[in-house]
Amino acid sequence: MAKRSQDRVKPAESELKEKLVNLNRVAKVTKGGRTFSFAAIVVVGDGKGRIGHGLGKARDVSESIQKAVDDAKKNLIQVPIYKGTIPHAQKGKFGAGKVFIKPAADGTGVIAGGAMRAVLESAGVQNVLAKSMGSSNPHNVVKATIDALARLRSPMAVAKGRGISMEKLFEG
Repeated sequence: MAKRSQDRVKPAESELKEKLVNLNRVAKVTKGGRTFSFAAIVVVGDGKGRIGHGLGKARDVSESIQKAVDDAKKNLIQVPIYKGTIPHAQKGKFGAGKVFIKPAADGTGVIAGGAMRAVLESAGVQNVLAKSMGSSNPHNVVKATIDALARLRSPMAVAKGRGISMEKLFEG
């Protein structure tokens, strides 16, 4: 995964919105019967480019969701958003989950499936085309989407790296 240390963002308690992606009930069979526990995957984001994901496991649903939210706040990254969409097309991968995200024109909306939609909307991307290939497991899809978002480079960073102006970058 492309989580570089400089990409991490401090969770300054600004209005982070939580979105439950998946809740899984797990049964452990013991001598006394079945013991149920819950695993929750949560995505948090401020809608302005900060995004994080977390996993929480507990015997109680609300406790597992709270643990997942706490975990997500520890894994925040900053995503470059340019004019309501992403700056360039990008692939992401985690395990068998592969995703492809592509910038879209204004008014397109978020064209993405379940787990990817939650991640992209939480990040604050309004127009994007996305395709999930490979695994449909929400764990891998969420992590692959965040991997793709973490690999994005802002137009300013690309122009600076090439040593040219922003106007020259968008010519031709």
